[in-house]
Amino acid sequence: MAENNTLLEKVLGLQDRYESLQAQLSDPAVISDMKKYVQLNKEYKELAPIIKAGQEYKKMMEDYEAAKDIIAHEKDEELREMAKEELAEIEPKIPDMEQNIKLLLIPADPQDSKNAIMEIRGGTGGDEAAIFAGDLFRMYSKYVERRGWKLEVTNQSEGAAGGFKEIVFKVSGDGVYGVLKYESGVHRVQRVPQTETQGRVHTSAASVAVLPEADEFDIELNMNDIRKDTFCSSGPGGQSVNTTYSAIRLTHIPSGIVVQCQDEKSQLKNFDKALAELRTRLYNMEYEKYLNEISAKRKTMVSTGDRSAKIRTYNYPQSRVTDHRINYTMYNLPVFMDGDIQEVLDQLQIAENAERLKAAE
Repeated sequence: MAENNTLLEKVLGLQDRYESLQAQLSDPAVISDMKKYVQLNKEYKELAPIIKAGQEYKKMMEDYEAAKDIIAHEKDEELREMAKEELAEIEPKIPDMEQNIKLLLIPADPQDSKNAIMEIRGGTGGDEAAIFAGDLFRMYSKYVERRGWKLEVTNQSEGAAGGFKEIVFKVSGDGVYGVLKYESGVHRVQRVPQTETQGRVHTSAASVAVLPEADEFDIELNMNDIRKDTFCSSGPGGQSVNTTYSAIRLTHIPSGIVVQCQDEKSQLKNFDKALAELRTRLYNMEYEKYLNEISAKRKTMVSTGDRSAKIRTYNYPQSRVTDHRINYTMYNLPVFMDGDIQEVLDQLQIAENAERLKAAE
Protein backbone atom coordinates (compact mmCIF):
# COMPACT_ATOMS: atom_id res chain seq x y z
CA MET A 1 0.00 0.00 0.00
CA ALA A 2 3.04 2.29 0.19
CA GLU A 3 2.69 3.26 -3.46
CA ASN A 4 -0.97 4.14 -2.94
CA ASN A 5 -0.01 6.49 -0.16
CA THR A 6 2.58 8.34 -2.24
CA LEU A 7 0.02 8.69 -5.04
CA LEU A 8 -2.50 10.07 -2.59
CA GLU A 9 0.09 12.43 -1.11
CA LYS A 10 0.83 13.80 -4.59
CA VAL A 11 -2.85 14.41 -5.31
CA LEU A 12 -3.62 15.87 -1.89
CA GLY A 13 -0.55 18.09 -2.26
CA LEU A 14 -2.37 19.73 -5.17
CA GLN A 15 -5.54 20.21 -3.14
CA ASP A 16 -4.18 23.39 -1.43
CA ARG A 17 -3.25 24.89 -4.79
CA TYR A 18 -6.71 24.02 -6.12
CA GLU A 19 -8.47 25.71 -3.20
CA SER A 20 -6.22 28.76 -3.44
CA LEU A 21 -7.06 29.08 -7.16
CA GLN A 22 -10.76 28.79 -6.30
CA ALA A 23 -10.41 31.71 -3.89
CA GLN A 24 -8.34 33.83 -6.31
CA LEU A 25 -10.84 33.36 -9.13
CA SER A 26 -13.58 35.00 -7.07
CA ASP A 27 -11.30 37.90 -6.06
CA PRO A 28 -12.43 41.15 -7.81
CA ALA A 29 -8.78 42.25 -8.30
CA VAL A 30 -8.05 39.06 -10.27
CA ILE A 31 -11.32 39.22 -12.21
CA SER A 32 -10.42 42.71 -13.45
CA ASP A 33 -6.98 41.54 -14.72
CA MET A 34 -8.07 39.57 -17.79
CA LYS A 35 -4.67 38.08 -18.59
CA LYS A 36 -4.17 36.76 -15.05
CA TYR A 37 -7.76 35.53 -14.82
CA VAL A 38 -7.44 33.52 -18.07
CA GLN A 39 -4.20 31.87 -16.88
CA LEU A 40 -5.51 31.00 -13.40
CA ASN A 41 -8.81 29.71 -14.77
CA LYS A 42 -6.93 27.44 -17.18
CA GLU A 43 -4.84 25.98 -14.34
CA TYR A 44 -7.98 25.55 -12.20
CA LYS A 45 -9.76 23.63 -14.98
CA GLU A 46 -6.73 21.38 -15.48
CA LEU A 47 -6.51 20.54 -11.76
CA ALA A 48 -10.22 19.73 -11.36
CA PRO A 49 -10.14 16.18 -12.84
CA ILE A 50 -7.03 15.27 -10.77
CA ILE A 51 -8.64 16.42 -7.51
CA LYS A 52 -11.88 14.59 -8.34
CA ALA A 53 -10.02 11.34 -9.18
CA GLY A 54 -7.93 11.70 -6.01
CA GLN A 55 -11.00 12.04 -3.81
CA GLU A 56 -12.69 9.00 -5.39
CA TYR A 57 -9.48 7.00 -4.96
CA LYS A 58 -9.12 8.08 -1.31
CA LYS A 59 -12.68 6.99 -0.54
CA MET A 60 -12.15 3.68 -2.32
CA MET A 61 -8.96 2.97 -0.35
CA GLU A 62 -10.74 3.79 2.92
CA ASP A 63 -13.56 1.36 2.04
CA TYR A 64 -10.94 -1.24 1.09
CA GLU A 65 -9.11 -0.96 4.43
CA ALA A 66 -12.42 -1.00 6.37
CA ALA A 67 -13.53 -4.21 4.60
CA LYS A 68 -10.17 -5.87 5.36
CA ASP A 69 -10.51 -4.83 8.98
CA ILE A 70 -13.98 -6.42 9.22
CA ILE A 71 -12.71 -9.71 7.75
CA ALA A 72 -9.80 -9.75 10.24
CA HIS A 73 -11.71 -8.84 13.40
CA GLU A 74 -15.46 -9.38 12.99
CA LYS A 75 -17.08 -12.52 14.38
CA ASP A 76 -20.44 -12.10 12.61
CA GLU A 77 -20.34 -14.37 9.54
CA GLU A 78 -22.89 -12.31 7.60
CA LEU A 79 -20.90 -9.10 8.02
CA ARG A 80 -17.70 -10.90 7.01
CA GLU A 81 -19.44 -12.20 3.89
CA MET A 82 -20.54 -8.69 2.93
CA ALA A 83 -17.02 -7.37 3.49
CA LYS A 84 -15.59 -10.12 1.24
CA GLU A 85 -18.02 -9.15 -1.51
CA GLU A 86 -17.00 -5.53 -1.18
CA LEU A 87 -13.30 -6.45 -1.40
CA ALA A 88 -13.97 -8.54 -4.50
CA GLU A 89 -15.67 -5.51 -6.08
CA ILE A 90 -13.00 -2.94 -5.13
CA GLU A 91 -9.80 -4.90 -5.81
CA PRO A 92 -10.01 -5.11 -9.63
CA LYS A 93 -10.72 -1.36 -9.86
CA ILE A 94 -7.60 -0.24 -7.97
CA PRO A 95 -4.93 -0.73 -10.71
CA ASP A 96 -6.99 1.15 -13.32
CA MET A 97 -7.63 3.98 -10.94
CA GLU A 98 -3.95 4.23 -10.03
CA GLN A 99 -2.98 4.21 -13.70
CA ASN A 100 -5.47 6.98 -14.39
CA ILE A 101 -4.13 9.14 -11.55
CA LYS A 102 -0.52 8.60 -12.67
CA LEU A 103 -1.51 9.82 -16.13
CA LEU A 104 -3.39 12.81 -14.74
CA LEU A 105 -0.36 13.74 -12.63
CA ILE A 106 1.94 13.97 -15.67
CA PRO A 107 1.64 17.60 -16.80
CA ALA A 108 -0.37 17.73 -20.03
CA ASP A 109 1.07 19.61 -22.96
CA PRO A 110 -0.22 23.14 -22.25
CA GLN A 111 -0.99 23.50 -25.96
CA ASP A 112 -3.50 20.62 -25.95
CA SER A 113 -6.44 22.76 -24.89
CA LYS A 114 -5.92 25.26 -27.72
CA ASN A 115 -7.73 25.62 -31.06
CA ALA A 116 -5.76 24.44 -34.10
CA ILE A 117 -4.74 25.98 -37.38
CA MET A 118 -4.34 23.30 -40.04
CA GLU A 119 -2.87 23.43 -43.51
CA ILE A 120 -3.05 20.74 -46.15
CA ARG A 121 -0.82 20.93 -49.23
CA GLY A 122 -0.81 18.66 -52.25
CA GLY A 123 2.69 17.15 -52.43
CA THR A 124 4.25 14.90 -55.06
CA GLY A 125 1.81 13.71 -57.70
CA GLY A 126 0.55 16.93 -59.39
CA ASP A 127 -3.21 17.05 -60.03
CA GLU A 128 -3.81 13.77 -58.21
CA ALA A 129 -2.06 15.10 -55.06
CA ALA A 130 -4.32 18.18 -55.09
CA ILE A 131 -7.41 15.96 -55.48
CA PHE A 132 -6.21 13.88 -52.50
CA ALA A 133 -5.61 17.07 -50.46
CA GLY A 134 -9.28 17.87 -51.19
CA ASP A 135 -10.29 14.37 -49.99
CA LEU A 136 -8.35 14.90 -46.75
CA PHE A 137 -9.99 18.30 -46.23
CA ARG A 138 -13.41 16.67 -46.65
CA MET A 139 -12.42 13.93 -44.16
CA TYR A 140 -11.41 16.52 -41.52
CA SER A 141 -14.52 18.64 -42.19
CA LYS A 142 -16.74 15.62 -41.57
CA TYR A 143 -14.79 14.72 -38.43
CA VAL A 144 -15.02 18.29 -37.09
CA GLU A 145 -18.78 18.23 -37.73
CA ARG A 146 -19.13 14.96 -35.76
CA ARG A 147 -17.29 16.49 -32.82
CA GLY A 148 -19.48 19.61 -32.85
CA TRP A 149 -16.43 21.84 -33.44
CA LYS A 150 -16.28 24.78 -35.82
CA LEU A 151 -14.19 25.03 -39.01
CA GLU A 152 -13.27 28.27 -40.83
CA VAL A 153 -11.21 28.38 -44.01
CA THR A 154 -8.74 31.29 -44.14
CA ASN A 155 -6.96 30.69 -47.42
CA GLN A 156 -7.20 28.22 -50.30
CA SER A 157 -5.72 27.70 -53.71
CA GLU A 158 -7.61 25.20 -55.86
CA GLY A 159 -6.03 22.48 -57.98
CA ALA A 160 -6.50 22.49 -61.77
CA ALA A 161 -8.43 19.18 -61.71
CA GLY A 162 -10.18 19.75 -58.36
CA GLY A 163 -9.10 19.59 -54.74
CA PHE A 164 -6.54 22.03 -53.38
CA LYS A 165 -2.92 22.84 -54.01
CA GLU A 166 -3.13 24.29 -50.53
CA ILE A 167 -5.86 25.01 -47.97
CA VAL A 168 -5.49 26.65 -44.55
CA PHE A 169 -8.28 26.51 -41.96
CA LYS A 170 -8.91 26.99 -38.27
CA VAL A 171 -10.71 24.46 -36.07
CA SER A 172 -12.17 25.78 -32.80
CA GLY A 173 -13.66 23.86 -29.91
CA ASP A 174 -12.70 22.18 -26.68
CA GLY A 175 -9.20 20.63 -26.64
CA VAL A 176 -8.94 20.60 -30.45
CA TYR A 177 -5.14 20.72 -30.77
CA GLY A 178 -4.67 17.85 -28.29
CA VAL A 179 -6.73 15.62 -30.61
CA LEU A 180 -5.71 16.79 -34.07
CA LYS A 181 -1.97 17.19 -33.41
CA TYR A 182 -1.40 13.55 -34.40
CA GLU A 183 -2.41 14.38 -37.99
CA SER A 184 0.77 16.37 -38.74
CA GLY A 185 2.97 14.72 -41.33
CA VAL A 186 2.86 13.23 -44.83
CA HIS A 187 -0.27 11.30 -45.87
CA ARG A 188 0.37 8.94 -48.79
CA VAL A 189 -2.33 7.70 -51.17
CA GLN A 190 -2.21 4.68 -53.50
CA ARG A 191 -4.97 4.50 -56.13
CA VAL A 192 -5.79 4.74 -59.81
CA PRO A 193 -6.03 8.50 -60.43
CA GLN A 194 -9.07 9.93 -62.25
CA THR A 195 -6.51 11.39 -64.67
CA GLU A 196 -4.98 7.97 -65.52
CA THR A 197 -6.17 6.20 -68.68
CA GLN A 198 -4.27 2.90 -68.30
CA GLY A 199 -5.82 1.96 -64.93
CA ARG A 200 -2.46 1.84 -63.15
CA VAL A 201 -2.16 2.49 -59.42
CA HIS A 202 -0.14 5.64 -58.63
CA THR A 203 1.32 6.82 -55.35
CA SER A 204 1.04 10.47 -54.42
CA ALA A 205 1.03 12.44 -51.19
CA ALA A 206 -0.25 15.46 -49.32
CA SER A 207 1.25 17.00 -46.22
CA VAL A 208 -0.75 18.13 -43.21
CA ALA A 209 0.53 20.58 -40.59
CA VAL A 210 -1.38 21.19 -37.36
CA LEU A 211 -0.40 24.19 -35.23
CA PRO A 212 -1.79 25.21 -31.84
CA GLU A 213 -3.46 28.60 -32.25
CA ALA A 214 -1.67 31.30 -30.27
CA ASP A 215 -3.77 33.28 -27.79
CA GLU A 216 -3.29 37.03 -27.81
CA PHE A 217 -1.52 36.61 -24.47
CA ASP A 218 0.99 34.15 -25.92
CA ILE A 219 2.80 36.53 -28.18
CA GLU A 220 3.22 40.28 -28.27
CA LEU A 221 3.07 41.55 -31.85
CA ASN A 222 4.60 44.89 -32.74
CA MET A 223 2.52 46.41 -35.55
CA ASN A 224 5.59 48.36 -36.76
CA ASP A 225 7.15 45.03 -37.72
CA ILE A 226 4.25 44.15 -40.04
CA ARG A 227 3.78 45.24 -43.65
CA LYS A 228 0.19 45.11 -44.82
CA ASP A 229 -0.77 44.74 -48.50
CA THR A 230 -4.28 44.52 -49.91
CA PHE A 231 -5.21 42.81 -53.19
CA CYS A 232 -8.25 41.48 -55.02
CA SER A 233 -9.42 37.98 -54.07
CA SER A 234 -8.88 35.39 -56.76
CA GLY A 235 -11.13 32.43 -57.40
CA PRO A 236 -14.60 31.86 -58.82
CA GLY A 237 -16.05 35.25 -59.80
CA GLY A 238 -18.69 36.93 -57.72
CA GLN A 239 -19.74 40.53 -57.31
CA SER A 240 -16.96 41.40 -54.90
CA VAL A 241 -14.27 39.00 -56.14
CA ASN A 242 -11.66 40.46 -58.53
CA THR A 243 -13.05 43.97 -57.99
CA THR A 244 -12.58 44.98 -54.35
CA TYR A 245 -9.31 44.98 -52.49
CA SER A 246 -10.61 42.89 -49.61
CA ALA A 247 -7.84 40.25 -49.51
CA ILE A 248 -5.00 40.89 -47.07
CA ARG A 249 -1.34 39.91 -47.11
CA LEU A 250 0.73 40.47 -43.97
CA THR A 251 4.53 40.25 -43.97
CA HIS A 252 6.33 40.00 -40.64
CA ILE A 253 9.57 41.79 -41.53
CA PRO A 254 11.91 40.37 -38.80
CA SER A 255 11.05 36.71 -39.54
CA GLY A 256 10.02 36.99 -43.20
CA ILE A 257 6.77 35.06 -42.48
CA VAL A 258 3.97 35.91 -44.93
CA VAL A 259 0.29 35.06 -44.39
CA GLN A 260 -2.70 35.95 -46.48
CA CYS A 261 -6.43 35.74 -46.04
CA GLN A 262 -9.00 36.24 -48.79
CA ASP A 263 -11.91 34.29 -47.45
CA GLU A 264 -14.14 37.07 -46.15
CA LYS A 265 -15.78 39.85 -48.15
CA SER A 266 -14.65 42.42 -45.58
CA GLN A 267 -11.07 43.64 -45.45
CA LEU A 268 -11.30 44.05 -41.68
CA LYS A 269 -12.37 40.43 -41.10
CA ASN A 270 -9.60 39.19 -43.40
CA PHE A 271 -7.12 41.35 -41.49
CA ASP A 272 -8.19 39.86 -38.13
CA LYS A 273 -7.94 36.30 -39.45
CA ALA A 274 -4.54 36.94 -41.05
CA LEU A 275 -3.25 38.53 -37.84
CA ALA A 276 -4.38 35.51 -35.78
CA GLU A 277 -2.61 33.18 -38.20
CA LEU A 278 0.57 35.29 -38.17
CA ARG A 279 0.57 35.23 -34.38
CA THR A 280 0.22 31.43 -34.51
CA ARG A 281 3.07 30.99 -37.00
CA LEU A 282 5.44 33.11 -34.93
CA TYR A 283 4.45 31.27 -31.77
CA ASN A 284 5.09 27.98 -33.55
CA MET A 285 8.67 28.87 -34.43
CA GLU A 286 9.32 28.65 -30.66
CA TYR A 287 6.97 25.70 -30.19
CA GLU A 288 8.81 23.78 -32.95
CA LYS A 289 11.97 23.68 -30.81
CA TYR A 290 9.98 22.15 -27.95
CA LEU A 291 8.42 19.59 -30.33
CA ASN A 292 11.79 18.53 -31.66
CA GLU A 293 12.93 17.82 -28.10
CA ILE A 294 9.83 15.68 -27.44
CA SER A 295 9.83 13.83 -30.74
CA ALA A 296 13.34 12.64 -30.01
CA LYS A 297 11.80 10.85 -27.01
CA ARG A 298 8.35 9.88 -28.30
CA LYS A 299 7.52 7.80 -31.32
CA THR A 300 3.90 8.92 -31.66
CA MET A 301 4.94 12.55 -31.90
CA VAL A 302 7.36 11.94 -34.74
CA SER A 303 4.71 13.46 -36.94
CA THR A 304 4.71 16.86 -35.33
CA GLY A 305 8.44 17.15 -34.76
CA ASP A 306 9.30 16.12 -38.29
CA ARG A 307 6.68 17.23 -40.78
CA SER A 308 8.33 15.32 -43.58
CA ALA A 309 7.73 11.95 -41.88
CA LYS A 310 5.31 9.63 -43.67
CA ILE A 311 2.65 8.88 -41.07
CA ARG A 312 -0.22 7.15 -42.88
CA THR A 313 -0.98 5.31 -46.14
CA TYR A 314 -4.44 5.23 -47.76
CA ASN A 315 -4.59 2.28 -50.17
CA TYR A 316 -7.77 2.42 -52.30
CA PRO A 317 -7.51 -0.89 -54.24
CA GLN A 318 -7.33 -2.79 -50.92
CA SER A 319 -9.61 -0.35 -49.03
CA ARG A 320 -6.87 -0.17 -46.38
CA VAL A 321 -5.61 2.57 -44.06
CA THR A 322 -2.31 2.04 -42.22
CA ASP A 323 -0.86 4.34 -39.57
CA HIS A 324 2.89 3.67 -39.60
CA ARG A 325 3.60 5.07 -36.13
CA ILE A 326 1.56 2.47 -34.23
CA ASN A 327 1.18 -0.25 -36.90
CA TYR A 328 -2.57 0.33 -36.94
CA THR A 329 -4.45 -1.00 -39.98
CA MET A 330 -8.14 -0.90 -40.81
CA TYR A 331 -9.92 -2.25 -43.91
CA ASN A 332 -12.76 0.19 -44.38
CA LEU A 333 -11.33 3.13 -46.27
CA PRO A 334 -14.63 4.74 -47.43
CA VAL A 335 -15.84 5.03 -43.83
CA PHE A 336 -12.48 6.47 -42.71
CA MET A 337 -12.50 9.05 -45.52
CA ASP A 338 -16.00 9.97 -44.38
CA GLY A 339 -14.55 11.35 -41.16
CA ASP A 340 -14.68 8.25 -38.97
CA ILE A 341 -11.11 8.70 -37.70
CA GLN A 342 -11.72 8.70 -33.94
CA GLU A 343 -10.45 5.15 -33.42
CA VAL A 344 -6.99 5.81 -34.86
CA LEU A 345 -6.75 9.08 -32.88
CA ASP A 346 -7.65 7.17 -29.70
CA GLN A 347 -4.99 4.54 -30.45
CA LEU A 348 -2.37 7.26 -31.00
CA GLN A 349 -3.39 8.89 -27.72
CA ILE A 350 -3.08 5.55 -25.87
CA ALA A 351 0.36 4.95 -27.39
CA GLU A 352 1.49 8.43 -26.40
CA ASN A 353 0.14 8.03 -22.85
CA ALA A 354 2.07 4.77 -22.49
CA GLU A 355 5.23 6.59 -23.58
CA ARG A 356 4.56 9.47 -21.18
CA LEU A 357 4.09 7.04 -18.28
CA LYS A 358 7.31 5.26 -19.16
CA ALA A 359 9.20 8.55 -19.34
CA ALA A 360 7.74 9.68 -15.98
CA GLU A 361 8.85 6.50 -14.26
